[in-house]
Amino acid sequence: MNKIFVDACFGKETPYTPVWMMRQAGRYLPEYMEVRAQAGDFLSLCHDPKKACEVTLQPVDILDVDAAILFSDILVIPDEMGMDLSFVKGEGPKFSDPIKDEADLERLISGEEAASKLTYVYDTIKLIKEQLADDKALIGFTGAPWTLATYMIEGQGTKTYNICKKMMYSNPELLHKILRKVTDVVKLYMEKQIESGIDVVQIFDSWAAAIEPGKYDEFSWQYMVEIAEYLKEKYPHIPVIMFPKGIPAFLDKVYGNFDVFGVDWSTPMAFAKERLGDKYVLQGNMEPCRLYSKEATTKCVEVIQETMQGKRHIFNLGHGILPDVPVENAKHFINECHRVSGKK
Repeated sequence: MNKIFVDACFGKETPYTPVWMMRQAGRYLPEYMEVRAQAGDFLSLCHDPKKACEVTLQPVDILDVDAAILFSDILVIPDEMGMDLSFVKGEGPKFSDPIKDEADLERLISGEEAASKLTYVYDTIKLIKEQLADDKALIGFTGAPWTLATYMIEGQGTKTYNICKKMMYSNPELLHKILRKVTDVVKLYMEKQIESGIDVVQIFDSWAAAIEPGKYDEFSWQYMVEIAEYLKEKYPHIPVIMFPKGIPAFLDKVYGNFDVFGVDWSTPMAFAKERLGDKYVLQGNMEPCRLYSKEATTKCVEVIQETMQGKRHIFNLGHGILPDVPVENAKHFINECHRVSGKK
């Protein structure tokens, strides 16, 4: 059976515009919270293929999204490279042993050895594929090397990025060595996801906006493009989505062999279409907070539809859904995307 989402990623004509939401398997769903409570904590949920499969499928069953996205976390990569990851309630992810120098980097596992440790992710994918409807796509994902490196260097989330940016300007050689090591693991990790059954790949650069425009290609985009081109050469039938958050000033500099460009909510859709619409399918880009209002949601969906005209487009939010959004409002968003684009 044809997967409309995959067809849309390749810019093919589809009977309606498909839709999914970043973080669609998450805390706004009571069903998710129930499974997470059973797992004990977030990381244990990521490590449990049966439960991770269950929460991956929940938004497909509850919301009727056109694609499931694998439930996992971008930080399982550095965790399995040998860093000590924990999730502190109210504070988010933390590494007890951030990278400060080359010796810290050298102790980390690299390449095939690191990618092979993520068996629970691959097992989750296989379980999902056994249960996911044939017409629904399964999206695999990774964090971009820069986004992963920020956590590995800072040791946690940050608003200033001062430790990793200090390294960027005072010791760029070390930062590039970190990015190279992470990139090599990510390429193999994504390859193993595809071999396990993933239909589409998305690369998240959540902290793209932390880098000044003149440095973005050097320290982030070129590594993302390397991953995308590695995957496209080996798996041309697998669409690759790039999602760098917060870079409207960089759009003229976007290049690379990939299929879909994720547009964040700070970038006007018409602007993205003008700059990139001929080169890439565009995904996005409703402001997630509009989900608090059904009226605001409908208005935005109609404007995006008017802009894109149902061509070379995938509906999504411009970032992840927030935990306190009412489920009925999320359903309304999916229904409205389907309605305006022609699905009865």
